[in-house]
Amino acid sequence: MDILFLLIPLSVLMVALVGLVFWWSVRNGQYDDLEGPAHRIVDDDDVPAERD
Repeated sequence: MDILFLLIPLSVLMVALVGLVFWWSVRNGQYDDLEGPAHRIVDDDDVPAERD
């Protein structure tokens, strides 16, 4: 029973920490463009060299 006095506040603290990290990442634009990098890999933007 004594261990619950440690584990319950510790788990509440961990949930709050995860929530703060998630909130920070959303506010800083980490999830704005989820498809852009995947399409950028497929695009071929290399210019072929001209033959002399």
